[in-house]
Amino acid sequence: MTAGVTHWRIERYDTLDSTSDVCGLRAAAGEPAGLMVLAGRQTSGRGRAGRQWNSPEGNFHGSVLLRPNVPAGQGGWYALLAGLSLIEALDPALPTPGVIALKWPNDVMAGGAKLAGILLDATIENGLIASLVIGVGVNLAAAPDVPGRATTSLASLGGTMTPEDLAPSLCARLDHWLGKLAFDSEPLRQAWIARAHPEGTALTVDGGRRSGTYAGLDKDGALLLREDGRVVALRGGDVSLI
Repeated sequence: MTAGVTHWRIERYDTLDSTSDVCGLRAAAGEPAGLMVLAGRQTSGRGRAGRQWNSPEGNFHGSVLLRPNVPAGQGGWYALLAGLSLIEALDPALPTPGVIALKWPNDVMAGGAKLAGILLDATIENGLIASLVIGVGVNLAAAPDVPGRATTSLASLGGTMTPEDLAPSLCARLDHWLGKLAFDSEPLRQAWIARAHPEGTALTVDGGRRSGTYAGLDKDGALLLREDGRVVALRGGDVSLI
């Protein structure tokens, strides 16, 4: 796997339709890895499963361009890496350690409420991930109302951080874990597990089509779900805490 980025470039705009769309266009034009695009607000931000991501001023709306050049089957590690990097970048802003945790593969949660979400968009060429755009949304200042979903903000947890402060910290943590992943995925797997909700946490997958309890990650980073007395490995799905 590829090592860390040699040179990060952070670009900030007042308003964009979508930071991920900008990164995707730049990737198609040949932009090298290490671009981060920030927007004060987005007019067409999106989350998983095509959901709209509300993007008010004061929150973090950014996307990163990477060039992994690894087999497409290894893409799941980058979802875990993104979530772990983000939670570590947020840690210094919180007055109480341990109040935020990861939900597979990369949501950042405080209890049952969502603080941040990440969306990955890969371009595959000849079986390799030629480019990877990691879109990141963090409720720093305010938690938008999302029907049917609990949300929270860093401010409501007693933390203070601006998008401009978070951006370089996130780049640094991404670089750290990209360097680790280039040699061995096990440190990333263990670090992710250490920041996740406890084993035994009740989960549903894909709106209740499956349910059980969290049982860790397998050696390839798949979610382990204990259901009906057995443990199954899941490599996709929309996971919810219950």
